[in-house]
Amino acid sequence: MIKTRLGTSLNSNVLALNRGYLAIHVVSARRAFCLLCKGLAEVISIEDDSYYSYDFSSWREVSELKIQLDEVQESEEWIQAVNFLIQVPRVIRLLHYDRIPRNSVKFSRRNIFLRDEHRCQYCARQFGTPQLSLDHVLPRSRGGKTTWENIVCACRKCNIRKGGRTPREAGMHLHNEPKKPKRNPVLSHQINSSKYSVWKRFVR
Repeated sequence: MIKTRLGTSLNSNVLALNRGYLAIHVVSARRAFCLLCKGLAEVISIEDDSYYSYDFSSWREVSELKIQLDEVQESEEWIQAVNFLIQVPRVIRLLHYDRIPRNSVKFSRRNIFLRDEHRCQYCARQFGTPQLSLDHVLPRSRGGKTTWENIVCACRKCNIRKGGRTPREAGMHLHNEPKKPKRNPVLSHQINSSKYSVWKRFVR
């Protein structure tokens, strides 16, 4: 029996490739299905170390066949449509997109947290997002900039303790030197999980 989690499955991540099979970005399952339904993308599936491509109709048929043959894996995610079930793909290929990925990483709160693995860079403990904040290593009042190299993830307690001082002045030490990630932190965070291990074939 397939356990469908409509809300979470539609928001799960799908790796999008350009027409040349180069990874460009990560999209939600909801966005991936929109692209598949419009004929703008195809599913890329790896089976027995071979690559197969499917449009929306054929992917639906493959999904239904897996159910009939009782070959559904526990790690797979499924969507309940009005009158059928369909598996959430892990990888799609955009059929009309030729651009080469620029490897630019968006500077954002979420990506800082992912880069630092939700770990306070002062006490080295991991926290949930609500318990974390962003800290300027060199305080803004001292000319510190809002950049990858000067912003770290910090728990609220450590952030308050540090205040408007540098780590040295506060007697605190950084767990890791802050740097700009070489790849999208979402990819780095998820590519090591078994759920998204297939992404390793496309991400360099």
